[in-house]
Amino acid sequence: MKPRPVDNPPNPWASTAVEYLDEIPPARLEIYEDHSRSVVAKNDSPDVCFSWSVNPYRGCLHACAYCYARPTHQYLDFGAGTDFETRLVFKPQAPELLREHFERPSWKGETVVFSGVTDCYQPLEASLRLTRQCLEVCAEYRNPVGIITKGVLIERDLDVLQRLAGEARLSVSISLPFHNEELARAMEPLVATPKRRLGTIRKLAEAGIDVAVSVAPIIPGLNDEDIARVLASAREAGATRAHYTLLRLPGPVQQVFEERLRAKLPLRADRVLHRIRETRGGELTDSRFKHRMRGEGLYAQTIHQLFATSARKVGMRASSITEAAPDTFRRPTRASTSPQLSLF
Repeated sequence: MKPRPVDNPPNPWASTAVEYLDEIPPARLEIYEDHSRSVVAKNDSPDVCFSWSVNPYRGCLHACAYCYARPTHQYLDFGAGTDFETRLVFKPQAPELLREHFERPSWKGETVVFSGVTDCYQPLEASLRLTRQCLEVCAEYRNPVGIITKGVLIERDLDVLQRLAGEARLSVSISLPFHNEELARAMEPLVATPKRRLGTIRKLAEAGIDVAVSVAPIIPGLNDEDIARVLASAREAGATRAHYTLLRLPGPVQQVFEERLRAKLPLRADRVLHRIRETRGGELTDSRFKHRMRGEGLYAQTIHQLFATSARKVGMRASSITEAAPDTFRRPTRASTSPQLSLF
């Protein structure tokens, strides 16, 4: 990866930070351990269709300009810009913590979603294998799983995914917001190409995995023109379901997105920003529940209708990321460790 200058929006949680260097150093990849005492997070947002998520990693090397998770890095006293992409955090005890969570008497076997925040199949997973180990725990307990990812590395774990699909319930959503590879590279610089991700959809479908395509985020004025082609290509590759969200730019994401949009697509930047404002009541973002995922106004309604019509045309069912799962959860029977009596 070509070194880039460190570039982060101001962090409101680091009020004493002082810029003291005359020359900006290059951003280098740094890895940190997170020894949190839990790995399952509870979600109570009415806009999100799942209650529990597992995130083995914080920060993401995919470096998507639009990533809504960027502000979470500021809670670690890192930046939401290049820090989010190069100062990555992993939870080495994630599989053990997940097993401990499943052993709690209060756990009833609800669906857990991987990548509720950052991508569980980002490049770091290739060597650390934390997502795979966590999925093996889910298979051991027959706990339903949902996965949202851009990472084609998921193909490595087809054996575990097939076991989950057969013994519990598994739903995979491949994030594919672009069909145009040039636009994808501009906004998702370190993600596999759209064509390569379509190949992943095909491999998952051929392996009997329930796979959906997540056209997220839709960026008004930029990739809304790709909606029909993404859905048609994903359906041809084997996806049976589709869902989308409109671009969200919470906190520092707005600055990161606008700067990179202007740097990579200068001739389209003003038009895109204008279209975003059309869907957000004149602003670039709207944090209100029931509005932030879909937007409002005529342009947002047009995007919704285009998505629904395109999905219906190719025979693809519109659905949420996760759907009701059967009650398959079982705690594995442990071998007895009590001493055995001998007859001799």
